[in-house]
Amino acid sequence: MSKRSRVYAVVGIAAAMAIGAVAAVVLVSGGSGHDAAAATLKGRPPLELDLGLRTDPEAVALRKAGTLYAHGNPADAAKIFARYRSVDAQVGSALASWPDGTLDELGGLAAAHPRSSFVRLHLGFALYWAGQRKQALQAWREAQGAQPDTFSSIRAGDLLHPQYNRGLPTFVPSFSAPRRLGGLGPQEQLDALARGRSEHMKLLYGVALQRLGHQVSAERAFAEAARLAPDDPEAQVAAAVGRFDKTHPERAFSRLGPLSKRFPHAATVRFHLGLLLLWLGEVKAGKRQLRLAEAAEPGSPLARESRLFLQKLTKTK
Repeated sequence: MSKRSRVYAVVGIAAAMAIGAVAAVVLVSGGSGHDAAAATLKGRPPLELDLGLRTDPEAVALRKAGTLYAHGNPADAAKIFARYRSVDAQVGSALASWPDGTLDELGGLAAAHPRSSFVRLHLGFALYWAGQRKQALQAWREAQGAQPDTFSSIRAGDLLHPQYNRGLPTFVPSFSAPRRLGGLGPQEQLDALARGRSEHMKLLYGVALQRLGHQVSAERAFAEAARLAPDDPEAQVAAAVGRFDKTHPERAFSRLGPLSKRFPHAATVRFHLGLLLLWLGEVKAGKRQLRLAEAAEPGSPLARESRLFLQKLTKTK
């Protein structure tokens, strides 16, 4: 396995497990609540489980049920959901009975768990599928704010800002992960990174947290790395990237922009400026920054990453 592959193997810990069964959702543009679709959508609202790195029997069963649900088999999924009383299982059960009683059940769960982003995300899905667009947007706003350190909060942000790329940009380190981490399981890797004291370990820990949907915790890890290494451009860039927010993208750009003057020859600054611009759909400006990153440190890992991005962007024209 190459050094670059080892980095992604570590920082991409069980990303599929964190995401669960994900369905594509076509939403109104601009988040205004304008009814751009029919009153009631066909099919069923999606179920997006947020089980992280859990491997316990219930988590395994719920992932299986989520897969059955996503592949059009809600009856068999419902049998699995019915075995458990967790919030995840109750949300799954409510969706599996769609449309019979789904909104009432999810409304009751939202009342019983007012701080659950997961519940409000799915209440929003159900409302949207039922043609109640404005109520769905409100549920997603509440989901985004209830538990900001969760995948469900990030997904709510996606739904509120469909004009931007899905998810949040992840910091890309130019250095390799310690070889010893490659032989550990996902949770062991995460635990080892959490114990790390160096700025590099904290940066890798922050990336792993980002991949698991824990953006707030990742921001803290990046900020700690930046404190430990005030003159390291990668640590400073990561701290800026960790502040990215679709509602207020200036939180990241206000920190990242000045770093281009402080570290004029650091590819990481230009690369991540380009990445964030691309996330916001600013393709022309993003490509310019990637070219600058490639020129800043020719032959470096991030210069190669920039070239790959530019090639992909050319192919998708």
